[in-house]
Amino acid sequence: MNEESRLTADPRPLRIWGWRHYVGALVLKLWGWRPESNPPADIKKYVFIAAPHTSGWDFPFMIGFAWWWGVDIRWLGKHVLFEGPFGWFFRWFRGMPVDRRKNNNLVDGFVQAFAENEELVLVIPAEGTRAYRDFWKSGFYWAAKGAGVPICLGYMDFGRKVGGFGPMLWPSDDVKKDMDQIRAFYTGMQGKHPERFSRIRLNVEDEAPAQGAPAAKAAPARDSGAPAEAQDSQSERAEPRRHAGSASPGLSV
Repeated sequence: MNEESRLTADPRPLRIWGWRHYVGALVLKLWGWRPESNPPADIKKYVFIAAPHTSGWDFPFMIGFAWWWGVDIRWLGKHVLFEGPFGWFFRWFRGMPVDRRKNNNLVDGFVQAFAENEELVLVIPAEGTRAYRDFWKSGFYWAAKGAGVPICLGYMDFGRKVGGFGPMLWPSDDVKKDMDQIRAFYTGMQGKHPERFSRIRLNVEDEAPAQGAPAAKAAPARDSGAPAEAQDSQSERAEPRRHAGSASPGLSV
């Protein structure tokens, strides 16, 4: 099935994943959701963006869609979720713990995970939080580019109550062009709290020199989604958030 056919064909599970398929179907039906845009059957490894991400309800609905389709998605969570008596529960839900207290390179970790697995659908919430931000975290982009895998533009549109696997984007050497495609795709989609849907833009887009302008002597540092975290943290402290909101239990990269 080619890309256009995949996006327009009637929704059909890749596999009936035992009882998970029926639980996912029940969750979607009870809350009035319906699937559209099937997942790719011929691509076994990719980064999956989950957007818009504005509510804690995004997680159970995302799991419901994945179970209905029979897609074994893996997601990243703060290490505290996997500690204590309920740690097994989040591991059972295919979570992968990451300890952000350690000074480690998360993007390299993502790349390594793709190299070590023959099949991996890794969910990365590009917004990084349920509150409004002026920029997306860029970890999803650098992880896909470093691993040589595409980015699937996954979505849950609360306005139409539909969710699915959107177009596959292979990162190029033109960040702005790639982000323009992402912005165009998500235009008009609504989260549960539309005012919290972060602006679809990466810090690195503002750091890129204008066309025809001389290149800077030093390469700009990536934002917090890339290995260097300090620059983004400073910008968050300097710019007040437009809307208050707690951080997502999923990892912010």
